Amino acid sequence: MDYIKVEGGRALTGSVRVYGAKNSVLPILAASVLTSGVSVIENCPRLKDIDAMLAILRALGCEVTAEERTITVDSSGPIAAEISAEQMSALRASIAFLGALLARNGRAELFVPGGCELGSRPIDIHLWALMRLGAKIRQQDGRLHATVSRGNGCELVLPIPSVGATENIMLFATACGGETVIVNAAREPEIVDLQTYLNAAGFSVSGAGSPVIRIVGGRKTQPTQVVHRVIPDRIAAATWMCATASAGGEVMVTGVEPEPLALLGELLAEMGCGVQFVADAVTIRRVGSLQAPRATVRTGPYPGFPTDMQPLLMVPAVLAHGQTVFEENMFDSRYRHVPELNRMGAEIMVSGKYALCGGIERLRGASVCAADLRGGAALVCAALCAEGESTIRNIEYIDRGYESIEDSLRLLGADVRRVRG
Repeated sequence: MDYIKVEGGRALTGSVRVYGAKNSVLPILAASVLTSGVSVIENCPRLKDIDAMLAILRALGCEVTAEERTITVDSSGPIAAEISAEQMSALRASIAFLGALLARNGRAELFVPGGCELGSRPIDIHLWALMRLGAKIRQQDGRLHATVSRGNGCELVLPIPSVGATENIMLFATACGGETVIVNAAREPEIVDLQTYLNAAGFSVSGAGSPVIRIVGGRKTQPTQVVHRVIPDRIAAATWMCATASAGGEVMVTGVEPEPLALLGELLAEMGCGVQFVADAVTIRRVGSLQAPRATVRTGPYPGFPTDMQPLLMVPAVLAHGQTVFEENMFDSRYRHVPELNRMGAEIMVSGKYALCGGIERLRGASVCAADLRGGAALVCAALCAEGESTIRNIEYIDRGYESIEDSLRLLGADVRRVRG
């Protein structure tokens, strides 16, 4: 298996560009089966998760091409309703095909999805909501058999603002008669991006970005060509920001949207970094020592602090004077990177959903293993500022969300390389 080697101790300098958000591309690809036409999706990163999604689309009968950063999906032909267990296990975002295929075919047969093991992430809310809209869903040995004869819109009050459930409801509701109202909907920028795509495809969706989303369904779109440019990846941008805060130096991250990064920028500024947003770029500079933020860093649904940024921010936090407290409110296995950081000399104690980081002078190189996507990226950030050489294994997790992370870091002056196993 491939692994990454890093010789730490080099400050980062230069600029790096952020491409489209993986978490936008994936549900939009699922939504492309609704259009009965051609979808041209621009600004797509080249990632293993996206490759897995394209494989599902091809298996369903779509014609798919991927050139540079543009993906074209022709879903005008017949679309199958079955997805294999192997394909579903490749990524969690595949669950969005449940709502999309029900809307397109009135039937879907697939399996409970896979993805990073971040703790309990049941799809109960998805199933409850789709059944409220008229679907009949039966589970057997991990397989989902779903059918609908006639879907009808209604008001759905979500117990939590689940991103995946919000997306699935939006997709299925396009084929349901009347109006569907999602109360306590997820507010993430990726939800807004999905709404933009659906409206470009001729559907009627409003309210994304707020707690209430409305879908007027029951209308079939005519075959058409949809051209959509995906929003920037805020988590990739956060990775480069936290890497610079950890290793030191000055880096400009371009192609970003400032608002989803504002909270992280405020925290890094409080910790002693210079952070400047100008148009679609953010410059981060760190030359001196870091200070722990005064308040507890609490993860939560957008616009709260994203759980995906928590492992990344933890790296500069372990180097900051004072103690930083993290409160993880989204996933119960989100601290799987902590034992690996402690192997590198960090002093992090975990109790339930809390993690306490004691400030240390420096990390030291070690051999560590990624257990999930963002935790793996955090280990790479830690290796950049560690004394000596580090080896990061299980990088297949990292490749799910980053385009050759080592190439981007080398452009910023890091001593990092991929070793083919």
